[in-house]
Amino acid sequence: MLQVYVIPSFTFESGTTLENVPVGFRSWGRLNHAADNVIVIGHSLTSDTNVAKWWERCIGSGRALDTDRYFVVCLNVIGSPYGSVSPVTINPDTRRAYGADMPQATVRDTVELHRVVLDRLGVRKVAFAIGGSMGGMQVLEWSFYGDYVRGLVPIGVGGRHSAWCIAWSEAQRQAIFADPTFRGGSYHPARQPEAGLAAARMIAMLSYRSFDSFEERFGRERTNGAPDSPYLVEDYLHHHGEKLVRRFDANCYVYLTRLMDSHDVSRGRGEYLDVLREIRQDTLVVGMESDVLYRPSEQRELAENLPNAELALLHAAHGHDTFLIEQKELSDVVKTWRERTIDPHVL
Repeated sequence: MLQVYVIPSFTFESGTTLENVPVGFRSWGRLNHAADNVIVIGHSLTSDTNVAKWWERCIGSGRALDTDRYFVVCLNVIGSPYGSVSPVTINPDTRRAYGADMPQATVRDTVELHRVVLDRLGVRKVAFAIGGSMGGMQVLEWSFYGDYVRGLVPIGVGGRHSAWCIAWSEAQRQAIFADPTFRGGSYHPARQPEAGLAAARMIAMLSYRSFDSFEERFGRERTNGAPDSPYLVEDYLHHHGEKLVRRFDANCYVYLTRLMDSHDVSRGRGEYLDVLREIRQDTLVVGMESDVLYRPSEQRELAENLPNAELALLHAAHGHDTFLIEQKELSDVVKTWRERTIDPHVL
């Protein structure tokens, strides 16, 4: 069940302070007496906190995220419409949704806000933080909390958002901006820019999969075999665009892509590789060989420069989404690492 804590006041990196800041989260399992058997999960761009739904084969008894042994928590990111403060949240000063006026947060802001909630839950230490894509960015920011976090599992991410990833984000934003209904983000909640948001999602889906994945699944097949019917891959993209429109908000989508673009562990901390070498936690870096968005070279860079890291590559052809599709393989890899590096210190 989704729970929401309201933090009386929170100040962003930018210096902007918001009052009465909601943070949504879900949890599984129980906190132990030492309050250190905690697994923190970072979710991806349009996911919610219901890990049992989108990572069902990774969470539960005997799995990587073992709820018999660990207290597992997934907190909603700033800017997401699934429980935390975001463009759809009512501004207490204006009594209207923040919309495009929502102060821009960074990945660091969201992790710091989540730390506030963990403190309120009585957490003394985090056994490990885990997450893929945008969730992996949060994992890497957790490393700067020192001994508070024992281990890290960043999945399908690099230490900073590349020009390539920023370009994908901007293409998606421009699709939304081009929708005349967007009106600079001042659209009526009941009339959001559906065409623009759907197009943005379609662009994103291209980056989440791979050439081989699309060829194997769709080829040049058409929806009903007729020569003038849509190609199956076109139907697939339209389906995912329409599906997101039914559950997400365009301002939130723009906001979160900008939050992801802020990701750079070295920002304000020093030279990039030097900063990576300062991260001392036991780390399992997970990459996907077929990922065209966060290339495996980015995960290799992390594994080679984080002092206590090891690398695991998932070999399926699904692209970036492999970490959401090949869940059994991912769970086994993470569980093996956890049993060897984390369990002896916590359980």
